[in-house]
Amino acid sequence: MTVRQLKDKRAELRANGVNLRALCAENQVSYQAARDLLRGRLSGYRGEAHKAAVLLGLKPAPKKSA
Repeated sequence: MTVRQLKDKRAELRANGVNLRALCAENQVSYQAARDLLRGRLSGYRGEAHKAAVLLGLKPAPKKSA
């Protein structure tokens, strides 16, 4: 994820009036991880940061094996 992508995602959330804390609570994702991801402090490779990246549309959802 580039700095530009993160900036655009923050702007998109603001423009649509999306509260990050509420979005995370509804989807059972760590608010701290989502916030740090949008700030560029986490990369979203594993764990809660990855869940947050998928929720925010910064990464594609993992393919489920059959």
